[in-house]
Amino acid sequence: MKSPLIQEVPVDSLPRERLLSFGVKALSNQELMAILLRTGWRKDNVIVLAGHLLKRFESLHELGQASIEELTQTPGIGPVKAIEIIAALELGRRCASSQLPKYGQITSTRSAGQWLMIEMADLQQEYLMALFLNTKNEIIKKKTIFIGTVNSSVAHPREIFKEAVKYPTARIILGHNHPSGDVAPSTADIQFTKRMIECGQLMGIEILDHLIIGHENYLSLHESTDIFD
Repeated sequence: MKSPLIQEVPVDSLPRERLLSFGVKALSNQELMAILLRTGWRKDNVIVLAGHLLKRFESLHELGQASIEELTQTPGIGPVKAIEIIAALELGRRCASSQLPKYGQITSTRSAGQWLMIEMADLQQEYLMALFLNTKNEIIKKKTIFIGTVNSSVAHPREIFKEAVKYPTARIILGHNHPSGDVAPSTADIQFTKRMIECGQLMGIEILDHLIIGHENYLSLHESTDIFD
């Protein structure tokens, strides 16, 4: 009888396989370090080497302060691996201290319409864009969700909410352009907006508005219809 598949996977690949299957948060510090190191050396596989390196330091904080010389005191860690570790730790520090970019604050339907008119001016195809707002109505992410006619069969709400949950999103404003310049909403526009509102209620993320952008004008579905009531 064949042995379990997990035993057939090279040791160096096991942490990567686990990350793909269970997500990065399921991995131990040793597994994460093994992925970073990529390979072991003649005496130890990468898992064992990662363990030796982590044991050499009392904490991750101490590891993060280590110099190239201190890292290379662990057998199997040469200058190249030490440099890669230091670079990765520094990038992690910068990520931790960075802030989400903000693209301005939405204070009214008018400000949302003006923002989207500038963003979507002169587009020759129909674009669906989502603005992800924090609790202060600051735009923390802008994302083109779909290019083409808006309807719920192709521009699915899950694509928008999948993106929204990556950030501290409290509210979403949708915007799409009509290249013809006519801002009258289609039946598909209305149906899609209704579905987004329903999904937002389930997700705890409010859909503030859906604006249709024309030629130097816009229409707010929040203001012109009752679907948000």
